[in-house]
Amino acid sequence: MGEEFSAAVGRGGGVLRSLEIGALPLEAGGSLPSVTMAFECWGTLNEAGDNAVLIQHALTGSTHVSRGDSEEDGWWEGLVGPGDVIDTNKYFVVCANMLGGCYGTTGPSSIASDGKPYGSRFPFVTIRDSVHAEARLADKLGIKLWHAVVGGSMGGARALEWAASYPERVRRCAVVAACAASTAEQIAFAQTQTLAIRQDPNFAGGDYYDGAAPTSGLGLARRIAHINYRSETEMESRFGRQAQSGEDTISHDRLAALGASGSRYQVESYLDHQARKLVGRFDANSYIAITEALMSHDVSRGRGTLSQALAATASVEFLVAAVSSDRLYFPAQSDALAAALPGDVAVHHIDSAIGHDGFLTEVAVVGELLRESFFTV
Repeated sequence: MGEEFSAAVGRGGGVLRSLEIGALPLEAGGSLPSVTMAFECWGTLNEAGDNAVLIQHALTGSTHVSRGDSEEDGWWEGLVGPGDVIDTNKYFVVCANMLGGCYGTTGPSSIASDGKPYGSRFPFVTIRDSVHAEARLADKLGIKLWHAVVGGSMGGARALEWAASYPERVRRCAVVAACAASTAEQIAFAQTQTLAIRQDPNFAGGDYYDGAAPTSGLGLARRIAHINYRSETEMESRFGRQAQSGEDTISHDRLAALGASGSRYQVESYLDHQARKLVGRFDANSYIAITEALMSHDVSRGRGTLSQALAATASVEFLVAAVSSDRLYFPAQSDALAAALPGDVAVHHIDSAIGHDGFLTEVAVVGELLRESFFTV
């Protein structure tokens, strides 16, 4: 363990920390001259540096997987901690913010060498770029071998890319509600979201940091995305055609109220709520940068066919899981990924009516899959 590692973990688990990893060459060309990686960690790394677990967050997720020493519950609360499935008495758990993000890792809102935010100058980054940055972070932390790399949705794409790029450093890999490459439909949905932000009058070409932020565009992008995150069945059973309490969806005033409060169906109010939450915590440029990175996701890029690209992962043990009602990453895509992996890899199904977000809401099911596959007592 290096001095940087000791300093990083000295304050306990569940606290945001950061390390500098230097300049980073980028897959699309060019480089970032200086990259900071933000992360949270729990537990203690052993002397061999091989009891570490990397958890990869989803598109707008953060590093805060578990409460730890903080007061805020994590997004996979109950999965990581002393005596939990990923037992921090046994494992050193790391969750890093993706390259291009806005939770501490270098991204568009970060300050460049001229003292101004990158903004429109932030370069195009890929899932593979972020994995290379995470490998640098692992080096800084003294991690020699990941006991497991685990991720859902975009986190699953990053986990898969870790196994393909560094199979000698990954013992086990869990790809949940994700696929080998973004499809045309996934790219199409993503493009509408990035365009919603870019067409906001306040976007200013990405250089809005000294003025009003493009909150309307970011809110619309979130609404579009969230429709894909939940299933039709869940929305119908939860909201139906019910009006929001105290509002009249067929009133004469509805047209005047569009885009503002009042005269909404419950499902509209729900989407408005999701938009407000994201706008309050996320940077619009980061949303574009990470979304476009996910659009570019293709683990076989430059590596031949999918089977050829994954051939190097023969030494990695895989867990592939799909959400039964997912209409963003269809279970059939998990089947195709498993079929291309070396050996006989089964696809496990998370039975949930929620839709894609089932990988987040069904924590107990995900935890049991991980326990059976990677973390048996």
